[in-house]
Parts: sequence; structure tokens; C-alpha cells
Amino acid sequence: MSEAVLEISGLHRRFRQGGGELHVLRGLDLTLRAGECVALVGPSGAGKSTLLHCAGLLERPDAGTIRIAGEDCAALDDAGRTRMRLKTLGFVYQFHHLLPEFSARENAMMPLLIAGQDKATAGARADALLAQMGLGARATHRPGRLSGGEQQRVAIARAVANNPSVLLADEPTGNLDPRIAADVFETLLGLVRNSGLAALIATHNPELAGRMDRILRMADGVLSEEIPGRT
Repeated sequence: MSEAVLEISGLHRRFRQGGGELHVLRGLDLTLRAGECVALVGPSGAGKSTLLHCAGLLERPDAGTIRIAGEDCAALDDAGRTRMRLKTLGFVYQFHHLLPEFSARENAMMPLLIAGQDKATAGARADALLAQMGLGARATHRPGRLSGGEQQRVAIARAVANNPSVLLADEPTGNLDPRIAADVFETLLGLVRNSGLAALIATHNPELAGRMDRILRMADGVLSEEIPGRT
């Protein structure tokens, strides 16, 4: 069995709402292993984004433990959490959030430069990823000259530039038409399979969810597992 790269145990997250309290995550447990692609499904408002934010060290849970690549993240200060995000985590969102004044190549280079890589090394890595994404001929184009699907492919390349252990994606194809969404997802799935990273992908698309290794359904603040292709 492959190595566990994300381990979440007893996760709780509450929010103040009016005069009361909204308990979004209720002792949630989750394990992701290297090389697997896991779908996260559930209705809007069920807490999928909250789970991704906690797993990605963007929010602090109220209780529970999070281990990423074997490191306990509970006691990390803000600088430590930033280091872990840069070193071990990749993020893809519904909207690509590319920097409009930079080319596709420069956007893909950005995490590498932030991590301290020199420009030549960062550029070579960005070129290789964009070629893998089918964007080798579009590398010098700024986002405004790219289609929606191409922009999201650049966002995926940027997310994996630093060779993360875990990729977290929140509706990565939700803003695309069905045909383009299927193409982008195929690229993303191939990248996960070939690189050996673990991916947790929130989606409302049952067809895409059914193509992943596992489906985790969120309801009432906990997760239940489904086997793709079975009801």
C-alpha cells in the first residue's frame, strides 16, 4: 500500500453565526495516499471548501490533527504553515487567479522563484510542465490571450511546479463548459497518475467524480466513502 501523505483525524471547525454557532466539520477523518485521486462531493454549504482550507493550512481547525508528508502541522506558527504550503501543497481553484501582466510561463515559474529557485531552473521546469499540459506553443502568451481551458491548465502547472505531495482542488473545472472541463480534467488526472502526488478534488460533476479512485461524500460534517461506479 502506498504511503499516506495527508492524514486528518478528529477535525472540528465551528463558525459564529448570528447569536449561535455553526458546526461545519464534526470530528472528520481523512487519509490520502500517494498516487490516488479522491473526489470530494456534497451539496453546496456542506463544508467541502472548509475542509480544503483546513487541509491546505489556510484555516486553523478548532480541534483535530493534520499531518502532511509525515509532519504534524498542529503546532506550526504562521511561518511554518507558509513553509509547508510552499513545499508540500498545491492548490487549484474554480477561477484560475493567474497574474494578468505575466505570461503563462512566468505564472508557472512564480512558485519556484518564491521557493528560491534560480530563473533558469524555474523556467525549465515551467516549460516542461506547460508542454505536458499541451501549452508549449502558448507559453509566452498572457492570460488574456488564452482560452478558459488554457488558463486553467496554466493554473494546474503552477500548482504542481514545486512537486507538492498533495494537490487540493476546489471545483477546478466548474467554470468551464462540459467538453473543455472533460479535457482539463483528463490532463489533471494524468498529471496525478504520472507524478505520484495525492489529489483531493471537490466537484459537483458526478461523471468526473466517478472516474477517480474514491469518492468521499460530505454530509452533516462527516465523510462517508463510496466506490466509483456503484450506488
